[in-house]
Amino acid sequence: MNNLFNNTQIAFSLKSDSELERGYFLFRLIKSQPLVKIGTAVTKFALKSSLPVEGLIRATVFDHFCGGVSETDCMPIIDKMMSKNVHSVLDYSVEGKENEEQFDSVMDKTLLLINFAKEKESMPFAVFKPTGFGRFELYRKITENIALSPDEKKEWARVVARYEKVAKACFDNNVCLLIDAEESWMQTAADDLLEDLMEKYNKEKVVIYSTLQLYRHDRLDYLKGLHKRSKAKGYKIGMKLVRGAYMEKERERAEENNYKDPICATKKETDDTFDAVLQYMFDNLDDMAIFCGTHNEESSYLFMDLINKSNYSKVDSRLWFGQLFGMSDNISFNLAKEGFNVAKYLPFGPVKDVMPYLIRRAEENTSVAGQTNRELGLIKTERKRRKL
Repeated sequence: MNNLFNNTQIAFSLKSDSELERGYFLFRLIKSQPLVKIGTAVTKFALKSSLPVEGLIRATVFDHFCGGVSETDCMPIIDKMMSKNVHSVLDYSVEGKENEEQFDSVMDKTLLLINFAKEKESMPFAVFKPTGFGRFELYRKITENIALSPDEKKEWARVVARYEKVAKACFDNNVCLLIDAEESWMQTAADDLLEDLMEKYNKEKVVIYSTLQLYRHDRLDYLKGLHKRSKAKGYKIGMKLVRGAYMEKERERAEENNYKDPICATKKETDDTFDAVLQYMFDNLDDMAIFCGTHNEESSYLFMDLINKSNYSKVDSRLWFGQLFGMSDNISFNLAKEGFNVAKYLPFGPVKDVMPYLIRRAEENTSVAGQTNRELGLIKTERKRRKL
């Protein structure tokens, strides 16, 4: 089975020849760090200056990594992926908002998506980012035990109310909720809030999923502590497992502020931590549910192997694989073909508002050279297969 992810015919079965060529073009560009930096700067300038570039962005990088500008715009892609047994997680990828009106708007959009998803087998999850519901600085102050002003206490109460409203809507409509993780210096505030929601809504089964960024060396210990607390209070744990997205920023801040770097020293240490957490959760599945969010083939093989050697069904609702739309189709579609639970994160939103997400995707792919080379190699193989 260890060559399962090399099957490009299944991986790209939904891609037309022109879509395949677009992917080849984009990943070749992303492979070049100078081109990514120049392209990012030019795009930011063009959008800020209201130059007519949205059509070009939409036809290239946006359409490769995003589902559309609205939830209804995404439906053809959702239906196509579901025809191959790949589910969708609609992700309203608007970032960098800072005021109460914008936070309420993101909450309202999330509630709309829960309502949108409740009747659709293809959409088992809703999702949001902590900073979609409240200011980063507020999370930071709480994480660092800095006293809040009376106004900030009221502001935090509104953040908590947004989480509660969305969590209850998911519980009432039988839709699971994934909450992403962000930088370590704000994450404890979000973790504590999500622990309270798990205690309230995960009594019988997992509805609420937090996220573990496993390039952090403290996350296995955190999970074990959470497990003890959950056993004592009688609730279940849901976790999305990822490697992490803020490594450079984390290391720079640790150095500037003279505290221990929270990130694992090497990639191998990160990989080992990821696999150890995956194994721990699988060994305690009576108390937990796993959303294994990874583009790493070895971790995907490990999870697949754990399931195959167990008595659990491949479609057990506690066992999910997840990847981002536009990446690692060789993992997603081949796993789905084998009968496992698979979901693609499908970002959407107005082109201008989604650009921070797209820029981060490009920068991450540039910094992880192996990922970009793997994508290019798979596309080349499929192009050659189709020509033959």
